[in-house]
Amino acid sequence: MELSRIFLFGCSALLLCTALAYGATSPPAPVAMSPNPAPAPAPAPAPAYVNLTYLLSVAGPFHTFLDYLESTKVIDTFQNKANNTDQGITIFVPKDKAFKGLKKPSLSNLSDDQLKSLILFHALPKFYSLADFNELSAKGPISTLAGAQYALNFTDDSGTVHLDSGWSKTEVTSAVHSTDPVAIYQVDKVLLPEAIFGTDIPPTPAPVPAPDISPAAAAAADSPSADSKESSFSPKSSPSTSSSERITNLGICRQLVLGVLAAGIVLFF
Repeated sequence: MELSRIFLFGCSALLLCTALAYGATSPPAPVAMSPNPAPAPAPAPAPAYVNLTYLLSVAGPFHTFLDYLESTKVIDTFQNKANNTDQGITIFVPKDKAFKGLKKPSLSNLSDDQLKSLILFHALPKFYSLADFNELSAKGPISTLAGAQYALNFTDDSGTVHLDSGWSKTEVTSAVHSTDPVAIYQVDKVLLPEAIFGTDIPPTPAPVPAPDISPAAAAAADSPSADSKESSFSPKSSPSTSSSERITNLGICRQLVLGVLAAGIVLFF
């Protein structure tokens, strides 16, 4: 009997301890479900490849400048700036007639390095829209791709962009291509740098002045001369006066004939 009580008491204690231990242990916290992550934005499309050779071959004509680009290998430098840099490029392209009109100085006497520098002198190492030249005009000389000593001066005159290289003074006449990162502008003269041709620039010949004609002289030249007036009113030039003289002379002749006949009759009788 005593053993049965001990057994019941032990089982009750064991159940009580188990219940207390189960109650003290808290259930695991529910796992929070993270929201679906937002999809990453698609990368911006790469800018389209700009083929400078194609652009210059269909516009202009710029065949002479394009020939120089290819013979000096400067086209590779321009293509790299146009498509592989963030700054871009700005190119000033003379038309074919600008090279034909270039007499002095001549490009035929330049070395290969000088010719390459001259072609690089026609480009800026950054993209500039036409509106940007208003700020460039206040910054003084702007270095070109040929180097710091090959610089251009710009002036914006009411939207017309003027360029001055020392030897050449010209202006932008049209925009061939102006989309970031490439700008191509047409100019009407070849840009000649002082770093190659020197600073002894021949003066630009002054325009021939128009002859100074006074108003009185101009009026006299426009009005008929006195001689022409006299000749127009002279008796020799008047048909009516000549006819009158002939009639008068004929009448005198008739009177003389009649007088001679009358005198002969009187003497006969």
